[in-house]
Amino acid sequence: MKHALIRLAATRPSLAVRRAFFRGSGAYWDRRYAKGGNSGAGSYGHKAEWKAQVVNRWVTDHGVTSVVDWGCGDGNQLGLANYERYLGLDRSATAIRMCQERFGTDETKSFMAFDPATLSDRAHWLVGDMALSMEVIFHLTEDWVFEDYMTRLFASAKHYVVICSNDTAGTEAGPTEKHRQFTAWVAEQQPQWTLVEQVDPPAEVDMMASLYLYARA
Repeated sequence: MKHALIRLAATRPSLAVRRAFFRGSGAYWDRRYAKGGNSGAGSYGHKAEWKAQVVNRWVTDHGVTSVVDWGCGDGNQLGLANYERYLGLDRSATAIRMCQERFGTDETKSFMAFDPATLSDRAHWLVGDMALSMEVIFHLTEDWVFEDYMTRLFASAKHYVVICSNDTAGTEAGPTEKHRQFTAWVAEQQPQWTLVEQVDPPAEVDMMASLYLYARA
């Protein structure tokens, strides 16, 4: 076994090489869904249940009636949510079609694919009481995509923003991840928003991301 691991380490491409062949976060996720993949472990099982429990409580406690979700994925997380009105957006058109098929008869839910290079919402149609970012930030490998995403996320919220992510910059990650200290970005770029609650996952959930609730000051 030891010799096999040594051979694997010797033959596996370096992180720099793997990043060189990475074609961007949007293309990666659309290709992943098209090949039959899903939104990942965080959207299933105990992790998804824990996230839904916390966010559903916040929705109830703060009287939230409309939610805009930036990165809805395949919709499995949404299946555990209690929202009066919901708009799910995703870079992947394949993921959006999956959500449309799953929730096609639910008139309280809408879905839309978007491209950050072409989507313009100067008139603020894409707005809800609460905006969600559920384990998306560390998958935004391009800096300009991260900046654009965070700006849109906060612009689409009337009262609250919920972020599920880790908050550690500089952590070595694979080509599909780039870990960021997003709280520092919010403090500098969105000073009108205040972090009012942070909920860390219980030990049995075993995930690196926490839940953060921001409120407009």
